Amino acid sequence: MKREEAIEVLETISELYPQKFDITERVANMLIPKLLEMDYQGVMAKLSDFAVSSPFPPTIGEIAVYEPEGNPHLEQMKVWEAEAAEVSDEIRQRFMDKLRTLAEEKSHES
Repeated sequence: MKREEAIEVLETISELYPQKFDITERVANMLIPKLLEMDYQGVMAKLSDFAVSSPFPPTIGEIAVYEPEGNPHLEQMKVWEAEAAEVSDEIRQRFMDKLRTLAEEKSHES
């Protein structure tokens, strides 16, 4: 989330709950850094849902939505798949033949 969007979240809460949410500069300075870590669209959607069901302002934790963390293993698998797609059929076949031969040799050693 960008700083302007974080400010908009706080202003929206203030407008939804004018009697119960006092947004001072001190409060904003505490909450904005936490909001910057969140997903703006997700927070606004959650705030909208929250406002429909609660007469009291939400805590930041109640409307928090974070971007999903990347999965480094999944990213590495995508890189490998892209690299494998560039391997010719001939090389792929030779690899499979050697793998099959190795498996047969190892199975006879036991």
